Amino acid sequence: MIKVATVFSGIGAPEEALKQLNIDFDIVFACDNGEREIEKTYEEILEETKEMTSDERVSFVNGLYKLTNKENFVKKSYFANNKISNDKWYEDVRFIDGKKYKNSIDLLIGGSPCQSFSTFGKKKGFEDTRGTLFFHYANLIKEIRPSVFIYENVVGLKTHNGGNTWKRIQEVFDELEYNVFDFELNAKDYGLPQLRNRVFVVGFKNEMNVDKFDEPEKVELKKFATDYLSNKVDLKYYMGKKGFEWVTTPEKHQSRSRVNRDIIGCQTANQQFNWIGDFRIESPTDEMRNNEKIHIGLYDGKESVARKLTPEECLKLMGFENFHIVVDDKNAYRQSGNSIAVPVLKALLKNVVKIIEDYNERND
Repeated sequence: MIKVATVFSGIGAPEEALKQLNIDFDIVFACDNGEREIEKTYEEILEETKEMTSDERVSFVNGLYKLTNKENFVKKSYFANNKISNDKWYEDVRFIDGKKYKNSIDLLIGGSPCQSFSTFGKKKGFEDTRGTLFFHYANLIKEIRPSVFIYENVVGLKTHNGGNTWKRIQEVFDELEYNVFDFELNAKDYGLPQLRNRVFVVGFKNEMNVDKFDEPEKVELKKFATDYLSNKVDLKYYMGKKGFEWVTTPEKHQSRSRVNRDIIGCQTANQQFNWIGDFRIESPTDEMRNNEKIHIGLYDGKESVARKLTPEECLKLMGFENFHIVVDDKNAYRQSGNSIAVPVLKALLKNVVKIIEDYNERND
C-alpha cells in the first residue's frame, strides 16, 4: 500500500494514474483552494491564530473560505472521483502542519502555480522563497520527509526572471537532502495526442540511495485526437456565426484557435471560452440545419459547422478514464486544463513506485 499525499491537488491526476496502473494506494491528504481567495493575508492569519493548535488554525482558515460564499468546485470533482474523507482534505496549503505526517508518507506530489514566483529576497535558504506557494510546498517536504516527492510546473519556469527562479528552486531542493532529478516531458511522447510540455522534478530521500533515475522511456503515439471524440455531441456545443468565423479565420484568432488537429495544442484553464483552444469542423446534419443557433459556413470550400470540444472530450484528452463530471462546463474546462497529463504521470510513477516498494521491503 503506497501512502500518497497531494497538494495543489486539482481533480486528482496522480490518483488517476495510480488507479490505471492498478497500484494499491491510500490518500493521506489532499489540498486545493479551488481558485478562491480569502481577504486576510498569510501573516495576518498567523498573528490571529498564534495561540491556536495547528488543527484549530486549519478550522479557522476553513471558516474564512466558507465566508467567501464560493463553492470549492475542485474539491467537488475530487471527492466525486476519489476515495477520501473530509478530514483528509485541506483548503489551503499554507496551513498544513507537515510535522503531523513526518515519515508517514511515501509519495508527495504537487506543482505550485507559476504566478507565485514574482520576487525573491536576497538571503539564502528558505528565506528567499518565504511567502510564495513554492516555499510552502518545499517546507512540507522538509517537515514530512516523504520517501519521494514529485514537483510539476510549466517549462517557462526555467526561463522565468532570467533563469533566476529555476536556479533558486534547484537550490531549495538541494537543501532538502534528497537526490533530485528533473526532466522536460511532453504528453505527445507518452501516448497522448496533446502538445503539453512540462517540467517534472523527482526527489528521493538520500537514505534511499537512488543515485540514478532515468527519464521514462517514450512510447509511440498510436492514437490521435479523433480517437477521443464522442460519437454524439449535444448541439449546444456547436457555434453561431461569430464563433464559426473566429475559429476559421486566422486573421481573427491569430493562432489562439486550432481546428481538426491530429495532435491538439496544450489545454489551458480558459480553453473553449472566448473561442480559445482546439475546435472541430464537421459536416452539418439535417438536425443542425434546422437549428437557427448553429451557423453553417464554408471551410475549405465545403459547407461546415464548428464546435467546441466537450468537457468529457477534454478530460479524455488529458488521459482520464470514466471520470465523473459533477460541475458545470466552465469549471470542467478549467479543471481539465489545469490538470497534469495522466499518461506522463503513469510513465513516471511506474518507475517511482517500484523504487518505493523495494525501499519499504528492505526496511520492514
